[in-house]
Amino acid sequence: MIFNSLEFLIFLPIVFIIYWSFKKSVKTQNLFICIASYLFYGWWNYKFLFLIICTTFLSFTSGLLIKRYREKLLITKTINILSIFFNLLILCIFKYYNFFSLSLVNALSAFGISIDWVTLDVILPVGISFYTFQALSYTIDVYKKQIEACKDPIAFCAFISFFPQLVAGPIERAENLLTQIMKKRSFDYELAIDGCKQIIWGFFKKIVIADTAASIVDAVYSDISYYNPTALAITAVLFAFQIYGDFSGYSDIAIGVAKLFGIRLMKNFNIPYFSRNIAEFWKRWHISLNKWFINYLYIPLGGSKCGKKRQITNTLLVFAASGLWHGANWTFIFWGLYHSLLFIPNIIHRQKHETIQNKIISKDLFSILITFLLVTIGWIIFRSASIYEAYEFIYKLLEIRSYSFPNFNDVQLRTTAECIMGIIILITIEWVYRNHEETYRLSNDKQIIRWIIYIVLCLWSIVFFRSNQTFIYFQF
Repeated sequence: MIFNSLEFLIFLPIVFIIYWSFKKSVKTQNLFICIASYLFYGWWNYKFLFLIICTTFLSFTSGLLIKRYREKLLITKTINILSIFFNLLILCIFKYYNFFSLSLVNALSAFGISIDWVTLDVILPVGISFYTFQALSYTIDVYKKQIEACKDPIAFCAFISFFPQLVAGPIERAENLLTQIMKKRSFDYELAIDGCKQIIWGFFKKIVIADTAASIVDAVYSDISYYNPTALAITAVLFAFQIYGDFSGYSDIAIGVAKLFGIRLMKNFNIPYFSRNIAEFWKRWHISLNKWFINYLYIPLGGSKCGKKRQITNTLLVFAASGLWHGANWTFIFWGLYHSLLFIPNIIHRQKHETIQNKIISKDLFSILITFLLVTIGWIIFRSASIYEAYEFIYKLLEIRSYSFPNFNDVQLRTTAECIMGIIILITIEWVYRNHEETYRLSNDKQIIRWIIYIVLCLWSIVFFRSNQTFIYFQF
């Protein structure tokens, strides 16, 4: 089941009503959340419920065993390692086995060695990277004594399977989400209204911007050789906003839906396209994944406390891992390495990027545009089916003399114009409210103006609504 489907529009109010009818018992609420979450996930493919149940059982049991043998360091370390190993093994079998096996076959064939290699005919389970990383963080945090092991299997099940963020994040740590799940919750009208506003904003990003841009992007990438450089340049920009509208839109809907159930999820995007350098971009884009890699990979490797050469090596490893996390394709790995190369100057020159609290002002526009350009080039690699396709796309963009009016057909021109209108609205709202905590709240406007804007965004989304348009990050 996906957010932008008729099934979900029926599912959500029913779950909401039943959930709050159990407000006197947090255990009953959590049990109902588990049932609703499994229904939500199983609606897509019930067979993969077995995987998430295995991950839940493995992580929950590991936490209890670590707590039980707390004083025996060797045993707890072994349990933690085994938990990490088996969780990653499940992830690798379903997501990476075919990629690595085929890469090995191709590498050997380059040396004249031909081998028969068995591949697995499996479908990638939706959201497996998200809930696996969430489960891993729990076991590691228990091992590091940062949190206490959970003794309530129902609460833990709700933590791993909480349906708003189950399939595409944010990736939550137990200290935030699990602690909220274990506490008694009462209905908060103001929080629910705020959640509805964020849901509307998320649907606008997804339906009006991402889904509209997708029709152009998909058509162009299906036949890059046909389109002139102008059309390709427009497509590159459209995909930058497609993936932003798609993923940040999902996060906004997820966070907003969670608020309806009295749960506050972490912020996952913070106007990333207004970043002034790559380091700042990665503090604003997919914040939960960025923090996960910092806490569980970069810092254990030595973080910023080692020499520059080690920091550069660590940065390359983290970005390569981040690229691989996104998908089983060399384009994702190259995309990660591309960003690591853009990030390295910050290390060499020891630029301060620890905080992004300072206000974004109009004088920053040049840095913002340069950063957006660099990020957009990266998105070309990310979207391409192969490294060669990415090379072909970028090479055509460099044919300066071939730029002319984009050779889109009439329908594509109209669709592009519609998408650009949505992008202009998005950029305008995010720029005007860029220095506020949340742009979607339209904080400075009078209530009547705010509600007019929300109504317009809602109606716009309804007009552009296309049922069952999947989210890009579901494949990760």
